[in-house]
Amino acid sequence: MYANHRPISRRLLGLCGLLALPLSLLSPAAMAQDKPPLKIMVGFPPGGSADILARMVADALRDDFGTIIVDNKPGAGGRIALNAVKLSKPDGQTVIVLPSGPMVLFPHVYKKLDYDAVKDFTPISQIARFQFGVVSGPGSKAKNMADMLAMAKNDPGNASYGTPGSGTLPHFMGVLMAQSAGIELNHVPFQGGAPANNALLGGHISYKFDVVSETAEMHRAGKVRILAVTGNQRDPQVPEVPTLKESGVNMEATAWFAMYGPAGLKGDALARLEKAMMKITRNPGIKEKMLKLGYEPIGSSSAELAAAQKADLARWEKPIKATGVQLD
Repeated sequence: MYANHRPISRRLLGLCGLLALPLSLLSPAAMAQDKPPLKIMVGFPPGGSADILARMVADALRDDFGTIIVDNKPGAGGRIALNAVKLSKPDGQTVIVLPSGPMVLFPHVYKKLDYDAVKDFTPISQIARFQFGVVSGPGSKAKNMADMLAMAKNDPGNASYGTPGSGTLPHFMGVLMAQSAGIELNHVPFQGGAPANNALLGGHISYKFDVVSETAEMHRAGKVRILAVTGNQRDPQVPEVPTLKESGVNMEATAWFAMYGPAGLKGDALARLEKAMMKITRNPGIKEKMLKLGYEPIGSSSAELAAAQKADLARWEKPIKATGVQLD
């Protein structure tokens, strides 16, 4: 009778042994399942660049964080989602992935913002950087930046550039370049990037400033020409295209995507997110995916993101004020 019960006793002993294992031996994924889901806010519709990057980050974080929800709250250039994060608890369960504009441009552009870009948020990590191209279309005979600069000086009335609208980053890219090169450029705002692109291809405007990844294919097909890129090094998507500095224009400007949490996020909650973001952006598979999208993986620390934001807030103040653009 006793012998027949021995296997059950062994199983019970084995179960007790498993229960006695220290938590440190359990996998991060198993431990993460016991925590509330991590919510990643995105202030733009599904399918856009911010959404694609946020979902890439979410997939990479699941091993460490378990359930992750990507919550799209589009509208007001990302400000609706930002305010949701601002009002959330600083417990490390709600963050946002967003482009740099709302954090470095909007404070100078909008008369009244319902958030403080510095005081209301905790920097977690700069995810990736990307640069813009100075693009000429069929309406311009410029084959390089020297041609463009000469034409702009000799005939300022024809040096028009299109953007997705007033107050956008491409708008201020043009202002900053005109200041740096000592030329005049006429800004032509459109209701979005597609109409601006159609106007360029139709010869109605001479130039536009656009993200390199959005224009590289048309450049290779000969439909448009990228005259220069705005970063401090050539873009691997169009390695033959020089930087503005190589072309004689003393200007360097990039944009970036980053992760932020609400103000007051600190201690283990901040450290865990910061460490995870630095880890995934060093993953070869993630790096390859980002590079294919035209993004340079960064994976910065919280302090490095705070420094980058401070520098870009200062960088854009003068050109934005020079335009006189103030939005409600």
